[in-house]
Amino acid sequence: MLKKLLLLGFAFCVSTQMLMAKKQSEQTINHIEIATILFYDGKYDKALESLQKAKDSHMDIDWVKYHSMRGMIALKDEKYKQAISELNKAVEATKKKVYKAPEEEKEKREVLFSIFSEKKKKKKSQKPLFEPEKIRRAKLDELHIYLSQAYYRDGQYIRAAKALDAAGERGRDSASLFTFRAECYWKAKQKVAAISALNKGSKLFPKDATLLKQKFYYFAELKLYQASIDAAKSYMKKVPANVQEYISLAQMLMGGGEFMEAIKVLEEARLLFPTSAKVYILLGHYYKQRDMPHTTAHLFEQGSYYDKKYLKEAAEMFRRTGELSHALYLNSMMLDSKEKTKQKVAIYVSRGEFEKVIGLKDALDRYGLLNDDNMRYALAYAYYVAKDYEKSESHLKKIQDDALFSKATVIRKNIEKCKINPLECI
Repeated sequence: MLKKLLLLGFAFCVSTQMLMAKKQSEQTINHIEIATILFYDGKYDKALESLQKAKDSHMDIDWVKYHSMRGMIALKDEKYKQAISELNKAVEATKKKVYKAPEEEKEKREVLFSIFSEKKKKKKSQKPLFEPEKIRRAKLDELHIYLSQAYYRDGQYIRAAKALDAAGERGRDSASLFTFRAECYWKAKQKVAAISALNKGSKLFPKDATLLKQKFYYFAELKLYQASIDAAKSYMKKVPANVQEYISLAQMLMGGGEFMEAIKVLEEARLLFPTSAKVYILLGHYYKQRDMPHTTAHLFEQGSYYDKKYLKEAAEMFRRTGELSHALYLNSMMLDSKEKTKQKVAIYVSRGEFEKVIGLKDALDRYGLLNDDNMRYALAYAYYVAKDYEKSESHLKKIQDDALFSKATVIRKNIEKCKINPLECI
């Protein structure tokens, strides 16, 4: 009897311990699963708490998931060195992990309700081939992709590129990964390797245009302008380039001193995008640098048809070329009253119509333009020409600008002479 009781007690203890172990195991697994749910829900702090609970349980948890998740959270939190450390731990855990085949579900027995029913032969379902090394390789590739991002963000560009290489096929399965790889080498000052990465990507993804676009910018930075133009043209053949891309190409060429090539690009853009004000204005500025003010003026005017904010520049260019009537015509269409008045003064001075400058006195005062010494000097000079010396002097006295003050002093001396001998000023 005692023997039976001892056996029963022992069995009870063993079963209790097994239940407790099972319960602990389930709780640990749940912590990892909960952390996963919280992670994908964007609740990173809570996910980290759940991961810590899993670790503190001292049970054999899934260390791959543990370190992977911590690494990705650190990456999202911009803690790149921590992310690198955790992801590398996940890589090591993946290499050691023993992958077990999933348990098969027991087939349910069919109950025959009629002895007359025919027996049907069941087709044996083919079991999916379990390949643990293939699963391991896929996980390692995924981790190396994340590692490449962490290294790049941390400024470790060569390691970022090597992590992409370590990702195997996963690190070569899209054109964007080759542009990323090229950027890693470029930032590490390995220019040849960067171009080589783009060339490899172009061979694998011949229809992708972003690789050509990246190459265009790299060639431009290396001042290989002809190669850059060729890459840009190849890109534009594959993708209908937008106006901004034409402008960027022209600006890049101009920055490299390739004036005529930049002008050719913009002339082509003008034909393709006839309503783009920016193209006309930029082209006008380039012709201005080539000492072609009349061409510049007309291009500015064309640009102003599609964007009124360029009317001021157009009117100013016509003023400088001496086409004052047309300058005044464009000025009349300006919407900014303050800028319109300011420019009108300059046009009237250029035409020698000083009475009209005086006529703008109230407008100059209303828009606060007399705080500008240039405007005050123009008004004072207009009064001087009109022989209204008192008003001229009243404005000249208020000028503070050194260069204009010297000019004002000369006029004031002339005014004194005129007052003494008016006949000399006729």
